[in-house]
Amino acid sequence: MNSYSAKSWLTRLLTALLLATMPVTAGDRQADRDRMVSELSGYGYDITLITDDRVLSAMRTVPRHEFVPAYLQVQAYADRPLPIGHGQTISQPYIVALMTQLADISPGMRVLEVGTGSGYQAAILARMTDRVYTIEIIVPLAASARVRFRELGLTNIIAKEGDGYYGWKAYAPFDRILVTAAARHIPPPLVAQLKPGGLMVIPVGPSWGAQRLMLVRKDDSGVVTTESLLPVRFVPLVSKQNAEW
Repeated sequence: MNSYSAKSWLTRLLTALLLATMPVTAGDRQADRDRMVSELSGYGYDITLITDDRVLSAMRTVPRHEFVPAYLQVQAYADRPLPIGHGQTISQPYIVALMTQLADISPGMRVLEVGTGSGYQAAILARMTDRVYTIEIIVPLAASARVRFRELGLTNIIAKEGDGYYGWKAYAPFDRILVTAAARHIPPPLVAQLKPGGLMVIPVGPSWGAQRLMLVRKDDSGVVTTESLLPVRFVPLVSKQNAEW
């Protein structure tokens, strides 16, 4: 490495470190979000093509950098998952957009999210409908997400700490359910809490193994069908059921 490239590399490193430690407010980085949405729009093929204008509008509006650790905020709008602590990640923007689009959410729907994480997927869902319920089993993540929702004025999200495998019976049935971690099988309690005519989007497969994104439909008579859509890679669903399933 010559002296010029070494100096350039050092400058880039120092700049990145500085940006990563600077406070960033919700109103910042609109250009980054616009660029992210431009890259997402029309990306994919067949059923994975991102075309829903409401989804793209939500992705353009919600400040993803507020949902990642400060030292990673400089990378917040890259299309990649990022660690959020406790062995968990925030999904890459494309997967968030795809799962939201597949759920086909309309205003007035009651939506359950299993696996709050840092809260980004719930924040996107909150732009799509009037009430979102989200569950997180990891206590520090659940607590920080509630604070984040409050600070960002996301008053239509109801969040709690709990085991998402069992859903949230008090608010069931749900029009839509999104699961943001890979279950080894489709949890029966979630199927039971899905309203007739409802949809669930869930990754299914072994921890760190071959997983598939599944679309679960319950028709108006209560008959359940599943469709395997595409290969994915998610962190495993944390549940007390892990010892049994």
